Amino acid sequence: MSSPGTDPRGRLDGAPMSPLQWTAIAVCVLLNVLDGFDVLVMAFTSDAVSDEWGLSGSELGLLLSAGLAGMALGSIFLAPLADRLGRRAMILTGLVLASAGMGLSAVSQSAVQLGALRVLTGIGIGGILASSNVIAAEYANRRWRGLAVSLNSTGYAIGATAGGVIAAALQSGGGWRPVFAFGAVATALLIPVVLWRLPESLDFLLTRRSPGALDRLNRLLAAMRQPPLDAMPRPALPGGDDAAGRPASSLRRILAPELRRNTLLTWTGFFLVMFAFYFVTSWTPKLLVEAGMSADQGITGGVLLNLGGIFGATLLGVLAARFALKHVLVGYLAATAVLLALFVPAASVYGLLLALGALIGVFVNGCVAGLYALTPSVYEPAVRATGVGWGIGIGRIGAILSPVVAGRLLDADWTPGQLFLLVTAVLVLGAATVNAFRLAPGGRAAEVPVRSGA
Repeated sequence: MSSPGTDPRGRLDGAPMSPLQWTAIAVCVLLNVLDGFDVLVMAFTSDAVSDEWGLSGSELGLLLSAGLAGMALGSIFLAPLADRLGRRAMILTGLVLASAGMGLSAVSQSAVQLGALRVLTGIGIGGILASSNVIAAEYANRRWRGLAVSLNSTGYAIGATAGGVIAAALQSGGGWRPVFAFGAVATALLIPVVLWRLPESLDFLLTRRSPGALDRLNRLLAAMRQPPLDAMPRPALPGGDDAAGRPASSLRRILAPELRRNTLLTWTGFFLVMFAFYFVTSWTPKLLVEAGMSADQGITGGVLLNLGGIFGATLLGVLAARFALKHVLVGYLAATAVLLALFVPAASVYGLLLALGALIGVFVNGCVAGLYALTPSVYEPAVRATGVGWGIGIGRIGAILSPVVAGRLLDADWTPGQLFLLVTAVLVLGAATVNAFRLAPGGRAAEVPVRSGA
């Protein structure tokens, strides 16, 4: 095992944040802005796409779900490669796939082509998200780690809000295709930004120990105003390694007995939280109209949700710098559940409804941000991208099912109030799931037994 003086991770945890660390986090936030734009680009252009090709409601629904399905595939199957090839390399690969998917979408000639390209774009985004959240967590010190990952979710809310404005402006003059072209260019421009300002994951270099890793580590340490290492720290091998020190299958490792409980809780938490989040963001404008409000009032309620999200994730990060992140996240989930239960009954008082809408945006976006921030602490560096990627992937399944389930229940004559109460129950289950995590007092997962490096 390494002594504290030779452990770069331990040094950074206790040291002030350097400009390089904040810059790395800022690049990760930009990557999440891309996620916010990409997730909603199909929603922003759905009317124009449907008019051009005469799509039915079910066909349009498939297009709306295609990007989320691709993200689930990318998170589950592409993101784990980051633990073997490098998190920065996986982000660059994802950017290439996403920019190609967006660019080709702009010239697609049928709904089938557009759907396939939405899946491709989603795969790229799914690979990016797990790695960017891991890098943001790893380059933050212990005090600011919660804020660093929470800011990534703020990026999503910014991308979703700005995307609506950009889409409206571009469609007014040139239809829906320029919106996808804009997304392709913006995504491609992030490639040189990542090459220039985003370093490789520190924990990846320490874990994989590839040729030249020591030189790369020392260059990073110098940029972070830390003294260099004379030799690579002696690794503490995870319990799943073989006798030669080679890592076992990453999926088998996160399902090993010592990690299985937290892994299954991570999957359940992501599924429940994303189910609730995408219900709120997808259906709130429609359900407000169903509850008796005008279409403009429903849209205003939806916009307030995204605006509230910009502040919610940041607030969670600030609170996590002072209190245990797990407890802050449980509080956010409980607060969101209470606010959703009150939302539809408040529809008769427009001002109160808008205030509740903004507060729901604050807390529901913070729930997602908190889960993103908490999950990297569950896993050791060797399998961290795999653990986060599978969590996000399972969560995307909840995101895909949420609009479908809500639509079916609405067709079955459920009222808006009943639907919001259903999601309230989902969030209560989410709070119980997060509360069941076994984390060490410092916020990290309980220590996993390791074998000697001899």
